[in-house]
Amino acid sequence: MIQKKEIPVYLFTGFLDAGKTTFIQETLEDPAFNDGQRTLLLVCEEGEEEFSPVKFASSNVKVVTVEDEEELTADFLGKLQRESRCERVVVEYNGMWLLDTLYNNMPEGWVVYQEMTFADAGTFLMYNDNMRNLTVDKMKSTETIVFKHFTRAMDKMPYHKIVRTINRRCDIIYEYGPNNIEIDNIEDPLPFDINADIVEIKDRDYAMWYSDMNDNEEKYFGKTIKVKGRSLLGGGLDDDEFVIGRHIMTCCVEDIQFGGLVAKYPDSQSLDHGGWVIMTAKIQKEYNKMYQSEGPVFHVTDLEKCEAPEEEVATFY
Repeated sequence: MIQKKEIPVYLFTGFLDAGKTTFIQETLEDPAFNDGQRTLLLVCEEGEEEFSPVKFASSNVKVVTVEDEEELTADFLGKLQRESRCERVVVEYNGMWLLDTLYNNMPEGWVVYQEMTFADAGTFLMYNDNMRNLTVDKMKSTETIVFKHFTRAMDKMPYHKIVRTINRRCDIIYEYGPNNIEIDNIEDPLPFDINADIVEIKDRDYAMWYSDMNDNEEKYFGKTIKVKGRSLLGGGLDDDEFVIGRHIMTCCVEDIQFGGLVAKYPDSQSLDHGGWVIMTAKIQKEYNKMYQSEGPVFHVTDLEKCEAPEEEVATFY
């Protein structure tokens, strides 16, 4: 079988006038990056700054402007790939468009090699207050977020907390001016003791724990966890399995999703589908068909049915 060639995608996100264009322009002027590879540059928004292709280190860059989110279809992107014969793709993404539009329509072989987010420190908190679903969307998978136009008088903590609520792994950079940056090194202690004999997850900490579990699952293997959640049955699970989890809201009602994991329990069929339980279990790394890969599986040592928590939907407080 002939495998399609992998096409690296360099994705730059953020709101208008946050500095994406300048950063991409400087990157493409750098011969260390722009060394002659056929590059497709997708420009998905027009700000005050414009690209100057004549200054690119190589002329082998095809610039395509995408004016409407609905244009980002698999057919359209595939056509651009064939016409440009690109070896890589650079995307300046529109801050008002959801990233899933791009991710769900990328042609086979396109792989995001890097995702960076840019934000104007002077407007970011306002954007987060008024359009939190969009700020969450841009931060949830980014590797680095750069706060432009930061000043020494600004308090880093509100920015830090917003980012870490959504993404505990990305780098946070505060830029005070050209060649004047500071990397965020604020420690984020978890609200539970990861080294306890039994790691107890309080109701209010479920969202934080589940997020950390997904980002850093290796550190949980072999640990014993006590947690409250709903028990879900069926859906292809074995008779001695159930899913334990809770609905999690990141920013607003529209983004509520169920966050759960597979548990092994001989008496699973005695549980109520959707009922609440308090479970103590040891986490093992093993293959499970629900994941279609290796992942964390709870091996229950103690379980009892219980009442629902005061707040059934878990949130990042």
